[in-house]
Amino acid sequence: MPLPSDTKVVETSQGLVNVLQDLAGPHPGIRPAHAKGLLLKGTFVPTETAKSLSKASHFNNPSTPILGRFSNSTGFPELPDTDPNGNPRGFALRFLLAETPRRIHTDIVTHSVDAFPGTTGEEALALFAALRDGTGGDYIATHPKALAFVQTPKPTPVSFARQKYYAVNAFKLISAAGKETFIRYRVVPVAGEAYLDETELQGKSADFLFDEISERLSGLGGGAAVEFKLTAQVAEDGDVTNDNTVKWPEERSVVELGTIRLEGVAEDQAAQQKHIIFDPIPRVEGVEASDDPLLQVRAGVYLISGKERRSA
Repeated sequence: MPLPSDTKVVETSQGLVNVLQDLAGPHPGIRPAHAKGLLLKGTFVPTETAKSLSKASHFNNPSTPILGRFSNSTGFPELPDTDPNGNPRGFALRFLLAETPRRIHTDIVTHSVDAFPGTTGEEALALFAALRDGTGGDYIATHPKALAFVQTPKPTPVSFARQKYYAVNAFKLISAAGKETFIRYRVVPVAGEAYLDETELQGKSADFLFDEISERLSGLGGGAAVEFKLTAQVAEDGDVTNDNTVKWPEERSVVELGTIRLEGVAEDQAAQQKHIIFDPIPRVEGVEASDDPLLQVRAGVYLISGKERRSA
């Protein structure tokens, strides 16, 4: 996973890492955003539709091992799950494609609202810098995209397994015949969505989301696996693919790409949390990033912060 070649992108990415660390305080070895998280292991099984849309191996193999990471928002590693600042929740997914002769993987990074506070990394940096400097209210009031993100409802789920997640950027699937299809991923819980109201939330513990999912997958809660459907909203001609804040009409078709099945908590949790660097850019044959400028900055943030985390 290389740093972007554009110097401005690297500067913006480093600036975002710095300001996020300013907001949450220094926590060596911990992510500057979505700091509180849990790694899980499982499998992905693709649909025939996925095979027809992309030649990528995880969309064509009978199944692929995966790692998933549920997380709370913010860079505070001890943030209570009951704190509304923990929303939007994150769900990162890694498809483990090969171990030899070298490790090959591809990732999907999602969170629980179909929104982001800006089109570019520079806009995101300006917002977080304003929040750090105490002028966030003024910034949000004068920037419609940031205001739309702030005003988007962000309810707390009863479980990470009852939450819908979105990869806000567009990606390009490429079939074996060379056909290109622009899509936006959505991760949909098989058990259905369910959220807590304020009264219900007051009775929950500080770690209730992480405790619930750990107990469920360790067998204490019945040993039930957690399943999601990986779906994709499909763009049509003329739909904007280079700006995450421009949404496609809801009548666009949504296709099912496969089943995500989380089956247990990953081993060596602390070491893996420190080591793994998720990548918003696919970097695998059959799936490509769109020309959305936010993707390069997001990749830069993940890599810079990941290298700092590994060296801490």
